[in-house]
Amino acid sequence: MPESLPDGLLMTWYGDDFTGSAAVMEALSFAGLPAILFFDTPTLGQLARFPGLRGLGIASTARSHSPDWMAQHMPAPLAFLAGLDAPFLHYKICSTLDSAPHVGNIGAAIELALQARPSQGVPVLTAAPRMRRYQAFGHLFAGTPQGVFRLDRHPVMAQHPVTPMTESDVLQHLAGQSPLPSALLDVEMLADQTTAQAALDQALQSARLLSIDTMTAETDAAAGRLIWENRDRLRLLVGSQGVEYALIEYWQRAGMIALPTPVASAGAVDQIVAVSGSVSPITAAQIAWSAENGFGLVRLDAAKLLEDAQTAEAEATQAALALIGAGQSPLILTAAGPDDPAVAAFRAALSQSHISPEAANQRIGESLGRVLDAVLQASKLRRAVISGGDTSGHGARQLGLFALSALAPTIPGAALFTAHGDGVHDGLQLALKGGQMGSADYFGWIRQGGGLR
Repeated sequence: MPESLPDGLLMTWYGDDFTGSAAVMEALSFAGLPAILFFDTPTLGQLARFPGLRGLGIASTARSHSPDWMAQHMPAPLAFLAGLDAPFLHYKICSTLDSAPHVGNIGAAIELALQARPSQGVPVLTAAPRMRRYQAFGHLFAGTPQGVFRLDRHPVMAQHPVTPMTESDVLQHLAGQSPLPSALLDVEMLADQTTAQAALDQALQSARLLSIDTMTAETDAAAGRLIWENRDRLRLLVGSQGVEYALIEYWQRAGMIALPTPVASAGAVDQIVAVSGSVSPITAAQIAWSAENGFGLVRLDAAKLLEDAQTAEAEATQAALALIGAGQSPLILTAAGPDDPAVAAFRAALSQSHISPEAANQRIGESLGRVLDAVLQASKLRRAVISGGDTSGHGARQLGLFALSALAPTIPGAALFTAHGDGVHDGLQLALKGGQMGSADYFGWIRQGGGLR
């Protein structure tokens, strides 16, 4: 007889951005393990709306904030999650390791999480082969439409405007953020169960952070087995949704959970509303596709937001409503890629202001959220997209929502969700997409209702 999973919550998580936080909920839900993502620590009434959960998470915008912000805002939700006493508390980070000592500091977050959930060892599993994120002998690789690149040579991440990746070795990158001793569990060590267990036992004699390689479904299963069978010693996990993918792969192979029934599309609609604060080349390609396929582009002037947000938002809202009246789906954007002149104009305006980059990025996300709120309310449309990891966090908070649940898949990490709130947007169908995520026709795919293809 296969081992049975315990009743109740299996995983709690705290995410450093909204898109990544939602990706964990998506991974669990589409594997047949009901999960919910809250925007803040939930009330008893909010919890009561979702019985029978196997996963519960809280989303944040920690990736775009300083260690001081983390110290102020993270202890309470981490303590709440730890108090739910699931086998694991997962600090969810980006699969491309977005972080630096001054912003999104993973080391600072680990120290705070360890105060809430002591753990002999802390697995760091960043890769997710299902998403074309791979780790081999400690080095992280990420896929693009042009191929797979080592992180420090990645055409987007090596040039990231806030956290450029100059180091692909995960533990070397984290060494600049945490003094905790570390060790690598590489693909050779994961080759069989006995070798993997011996490597873990040896590593825990001197190390606290345990970087884990994974390249395939087989190494995912090996990593998941190692973590699950040592859950009494590995109670705090750090990584992307690759953590959940690894555990799910093992649970399925071990017969603890059944293979899920594929989830269908939510159905096509004529029009949606999309907003984007991403300057990624991948998002730029999606914007270009959308402009040729029934979407109308609306500019929200990011430079103008720094001095007169109200006027800039009103102009964008009216332009979007005019497009809806003409039968198009508005896509409201601040820039169409890193080479858009709007990026240089924004940076010039920021340099002349007294606003920090962190505050400016928050202002952009909040403005896009307010425009989305106004357009949805005026048009009565019920499906929307927010593009950009940081934008999703700041923007979604403007909609009066408190939780998301999974509705229909697209690519891993960018599903369509049902939004839950106490106001007019309760039941809204909402997709959150990181800048690096999605096919060229992603916005059209959401208009069609998602669904595997």
